[in-house]
Amino acid sequence: MKNNFFQKDYITVDCLSPSDVNTIFKKSLEMKRLVEKKGGDTRLKGKVLGAIFYEPSSRTFSSFVTAMQRLGGGFIPIHGVQNTSVVKGETLEDTVRVFSSYADALVIRHPEPGSIEIAAKYATVPVINAGDGIGEHPTQALIDIYTMQEALGDVNKLHILMIGDLAHYRPTNSMAKLLAIFPKVKLSFASPREVPLPDNIRNFLKQKKINFREYNDFEKLLPDADVLYVTRVKKEYMSEKLYKKIQGSYIINNKTLQKMKRKSIVMHCLPRVGEISTDIDTDPRSLYLTHEVRNGLYVRMALLDLILNKYER
Repeated sequence: MKNNFFQKDYITVDCLSPSDVNTIFKKSLEMKRLVEKKGGDTRLKGKVLGAIFYEPSSRTFSSFVTAMQRLGGGFIPIHGVQNTSVVKGETLEDTVRVFSSYADALVIRHPEPGSIEIAAKYATVPVINAGDGIGEHPTQALIDIYTMQEALGDVNKLHILMIGDLAHYRPTNSMAKLLAIFPKVKLSFASPREVPLPDNIRNFLKQKKINFREYNDFEKLLPDADVLYVTRVKKEYMSEKLYKKIQGSYIINNKTLQKMKRKSIVMHCLPRVGEISTDIDTDPRSLYLTHEVRNGLYVRMALLDLILNKYER
């Protein structure tokens, strides 16, 4: 078996084939069983992950660090750059060169789209994109699609409805592109007029001949949706005036779920800021605080294992 991920960067979902996704999902299931049975093992003993986050993060940072620990590896935690040489003017290029000397792989979050691709050119170890501004969040896309498949089965048979601020939400950018490997999937996007699906994502889906449509009102789509994927309004990427105008446009609550199928799911990669009411948190269809979070650990464990171990026979 050849491991196509060994010593490779993971910057964008564009690099993944259906076979690659299947490999990651199989490995993720292996990791789930490992954690549930033993808590972890030592297959990454002696390996070090450099986690360099220029932007705030709770789940992504913590899950990568935990993934490395569960597999016996170490990590260098740079969570915020206020106590690093970045405040002295050190460039991204120099930072990744330096940490390449300390670590076996780097996972980086940065506010500028395209910045992780630049970092990878200067790093001498594999680089994983943990989010580059409003660009991509490729590990989250894997987590979300893995969660959909785990809960509902064949992704090709699903109608996936993504709602909210689609203009600034990197997880939906990556997920929409990755879903294009499932030729029969049905996608719907609903957003306020001010924050529509980005042109590059729209054009990508058209090129791939994916069945998708765009709306401003999502309520009429609920009875047919298998997956309701909710986004928060990204206040950090817009003016205060625009934020106040569109914040609260879409609120998911018990009335929303009453319109959905009994076998459907609600997802959100978090944090939420009022767009999902807490009164649906215990509904079995709400996966954002349970399955989606846990799968984040398993998928990132799988990626680290594949990138840092050769697995050829």
